[in-house]
Amino acid sequence: MIFRTLFFIFVMLPLLIVGIPVQFVITRLGLYWALPTMLFHKAGCVFLGLRVHTIGAPAHGKPTLLLSNHISWTDIIALGSVADVTFVAKKGVRETFFVGFMSSLQRTVFVDYERKGDTLRTNTEMAKRLASNGAVLLFAEGHRDLGSHVQPFRSALVGAATAAMTDGGAKDVAIQPVTIAYTHLQGLPVSRNERSGISGVNARGLGSIVNDLLRSGVKDVTIAFGAPIPIAAGMDRKVVTKLAETQVRRTLVALNRHEKLPGLTT
Repeated sequence: MIFRTLFFIFVMLPLLIVGIPVQFVITRLGLYWALPTMLFHKAGCVFLGLRVHTIGAPAHGKPTLLLSNHISWTDIIALGSVADVTFVAKKGVRETFFVGFMSSLQRTVFVDYERKGDTLRTNTEMAKRLASNGAVLLFAEGHRDLGSHVQPFRSALVGAATAAMTDGGAKDVAIQPVTIAYTHLQGLPVSRNERSGISGVNARGLGSIVNDLLRSGVKDVTIAFGAPIPIAAGMDRKVVTKLAETQVRRTLVALNRHEKLPGLTT
């Protein structure tokens, strides 16, 4: 706790004081610079006690829709430290104190799943990002889970990938499955009870979540980037969504069982 307090005072706070105004100006000018946000996420990993390991690599420089499972708020920090992506988040995130503002600085796309018309708007915005050779990451389950298994992936927003081709003129669009797993806590395999604390699903309010995160030990997080699935015009989005879901589910099971997978880096 002492280390985290000192790290916040001497590293995180200066980053916030300098970085927020710089990123605010950049986004308001309609520009984009990945370095400030990735530095912030890397510092955030240290502050929150996240040791991030990767398998494979995110696709860069071409339109890619990444479909990931979702376990904790810290998923965003961990993923943002190793991948230059635009996140898609529920509208509730935008309305959360401070978190919503910080998300906007990273050009997060917000969606209201309760309104069908908003899905169309979100698809259009995602397609524009993809058509400009950007990478968009969607937590395809639609909500967080304990991390012991994968919930069915939603296919509604996957239509953005084909829209980027038909409406935006993008080429070589791909879907990339991404698996995130919290495998160790303080160097020991994570138990089922500990998964509840890591995910924060039972925490009440943002303050409770932050308090639990700061009091918890060092967590090992593995992020596995699967092989991109090329998208063809007219491809059924439900089929490709199921392919990604199946790959993520198999990878999560292997990581939770601590099976050795090729390509692990730290």
